[in-house]
Amino acid sequence: MKAYVFPGQGAQFTGMGKDLYETSPLAKELFEKANEILGFRITDIMFEGTAEELKETKVTQPAVFLHSVILAKTLGDDFKPEMVAGHSLGEFSALVANGTLSFEDGLKLVSQRALAMQKACEITPSTMAAVLGLADNIVEEVCASIDGVVVAANYNCPGQLVISGETSAVEKACEAMKAAGAKRALILPVGGAFHSPMMEPAREELAAAIEATTFSTPICPVYQNVTANAVADAVEIKKNLIIQLTAPVKWTQSVQQMIADGATLFTEVGPGKVLAGLINKIDKEAATANA
Repeated sequence: MKAYVFPGQGAQFTGMGKDLYETSPLAKELFEKANEILGFRITDIMFEGTAEELKETKVTQPAVFLHSVILAKTLGDDFKPEMVAGHSLGEFSALVANGTLSFEDGLKLVSQRALAMQKACEITPSTMAAVLGLADNIVEEVCASIDGVVVAANYNCPGQLVISGETSAVEKACEAMKAAGAKRALILPVGGAFHSPMMEPAREELAAAIEATTFSTPICPVYQNVTANAVADAVEIKKNLIIQLTAPVKWTQSVQQMIADGATLFTEVGPGKVLAGLINKIDKEAATANA
C-alpha cells in the first residue's frame, strides 16, 4: 500500500518551491492564490528570503504546508494515496492531500495555527529539547520527576524523543536525562513549547477556527498524531486535530501502525528528507522515497 507522509516545521529552506512555481502553471496559480489568502507575498520569502525570515513561525508553517500540498497536486494521476500521515504541522498537509480539507481552508487554518502558537509562545518562557539514546519510558519518568511543566512532545523514532515545556523545567530535565544515560540532551532553536500544556491558549483559539471549518469524508485514512491510528471519520479527525497542539506527536507509533496495516512504500512530500530518515530508523526494512 502507498503511504504518503508530510513534514512539519523545521524542513524549510530558502528557495523551496521555486522550481515548482517556475515549471508548473498549476503550482504558480496555487502559490499566487496563497499570497492573496495570506495577505502578503509568502512566495518572495520562500524563494528569496533569508533563513531568519523563513524561521518566523507565521512564515514557516504556511511555507512548509504550501510546498507539500502544491507538490502533491502537481503529481497529478501519480498521486494515489492509500494512507497518509503528517508530522505535527504536516498533519494539515495530509488532510488536504486526502480530501478532508480544501486547499484554501487548510492554508487558513495553518496560518491561524501559526499566529496562535506565536502568541502562546510569548506568554511564558518555554522551549523544547531533543533527547537522544534513552528509552521512551525513561524519558517520560524523568519528565514526571521534574518540578514545573515538561512533557514528552515528539516520539520521532526509537532513541529520539523531543521534550517540551517551561524553559527552566526543560533545562533541569536535560541535566537529569544526561544523568540517566542519554547520549545527548540539547535545547532546540524553537520559539516555544509546542505539543505541551503551554500551548493551551493556542489550542483554544485554533479550536474555534477548526470547529467553523468544513471537514469532508477523506479518500483514504489519516494516521493522526494524537492516536497513531487510522481515522477516516471527519468528525473524529476534527476532534483529534483540536487536541493535537497540546498532545504529543506519536510519530514512531504512527509509522509502526501504518506498517502493521500494510504500508509498503512511504513517500515524503515536501521540503527535505527528515521523515524518510526517521522512518528508516523506526523500521530498517521500510521502503522510502521522495516525491
